Amino acid sequence: MPFPLPPRAPSGLPRRRTLLASAAGAALLAGCSSGPRDSGGSGKEEESAGGSPSVTERARARAARESHALVGRYDAVLAAHPTLTERLTPLRAEVVRHVEAFGGTPTASPTPSSAPSPSSSAPVSAKDAVAALAAAERTLADSRAAALLDVPGELARLLASVAAAGAAHAYLLTEGAR
Repeated sequence: MPFPLPPRAPSGLPRRRTLLASAAGAALLAGCSSGPRDSGGSGKEEESAGGSPSVTERARARAARESHALVGRYDAVLAAHPTLTERLTPLRAEVVRHVEAFGGTPTASPTPSSAPSPSSSAPVSAKDAVAALAAAERTLADSRAAALLDVPGELARLLASVAAAGAAHAYLLTEGAR
């Protein structure tokens, strides 16, 4: 049995799908632009007259430092709890890639001689250490998601991607403990 044809919209009036597709396309095109590119534009991502770093450079450097600090937390937990190596090494490697993506200096994989000594920076139990890492990942993901409004296009996309990865890390760390 053939399907009946949908009723035609009166000519001259756009269909609802056409309007929605047009609105979505316009939003997509507007979201892809990274701000003014002409020399007369004075967007906030441009370098200030005093030669100070731009908003983009400061945000990128801050994100690299935060990711680098998170790598340090992973290293502290790995040094205190070597039994977690198999579980945490892939997540740590991703955080190292985040440091690189933000323009920071990559951190080498810890070796027994270069690993930080177990200290008060890592909780005593492995379960508490993983929970602390999950909380750190979640907090950092939330702060990066909030920072999206303050940075231009390409960096905003990178922050969104890394925030999503951090949220996924927090989920994996939390769910793996159950």
